Amino acid sequence: MLRLPAVAGRFYPSDPAEITALIRKYTISDPRQPPATVRACLVPHAGYVYSGHVAGAVFARIAPPRKIIILGVRHYPRGEPAAILSSGAWRTPLGDARIDETLAEALKKACPLLREDSVAHSAEHSLEVQLPFLQALTPDFRFVPVALGTVRFEQLVEVGEGIAQVLEASKENVLLLTTSDLNHYEDDATTRVKDRKAIDQLLALNSRGLYDTCRNEEISMCGLGPATAMLTALNELGVKKPELVKYATSADVSGDRNTVVGYAGMIFS
Repeated sequence: MLRLPAVAGRFYPSDPAEITALIRKYTISDPRQPPATVRACLVPHAGYVYSGHVAGAVFARIAPPRKIIILGVRHYPRGEPAAILSSGAWRTPLGDARIDETLAEALKKACPLLREDSVAHSAEHSLEVQLPFLQALTPDFRFVPVALGTVRFEQLVEVGEGIAQVLEASKENVLLLTTSDLNHYEDDATTRVKDRKAIDQLLALNSRGLYDTCRNEEISMCGLGPATAMLTALNELGVKKPELVKYATSADVSGDRNTVVGYAGMIFS
């Protein structure tokens, strides 16, 4: 299957030269912090104009390996609630990014909850917007796309445990790239308070705490499911070093402080 771009020209430029220039701008690295090998990262997935600088700050800090699991959101109701694609390629204006079939099959075996489904991925932007960054930084990478919709905490734990099993067994380094925006469409002050509560749970590597905090505090973190699964996997793998690389809200770009979205960029090593 060839999955064609769904949001090029809207969430990010459709012109290859313009995309490349933006990514170079967003991923300027600090020579005092050479790119590191990490087990996982959390990046936002809004339009590049709003959140590209946060995602870029994370990508500037890491050395992406050739194998990547992208754990994203299923924003739309169509398709399986836990959807994977295990063959083919995704096209962006920068070319085709191929799916790692061997890694995908291992993930499906370790986590039967994941179902093969192209419908859930057909218009989903959360995974697509990561690909140009990876294509610019690691042109020969292969990936596995996973989109999680609304599922129960226990199912997210099951997904996370399956991912940990695959990562632990892999003879090659595999990056778990998880994507989420934080609180949506409240004023800037409220969003920053709510986002801090979610970030604290992420830094504590507390999957249950993150899930319950977002539900109890009404934090509209769209990637709560992927982030919960990620934290479960990291705990299984014994990861102990989370770091908040950058935080911002859309108000930092738009100037509109009445209706904002929060963005966090994090690495876990």
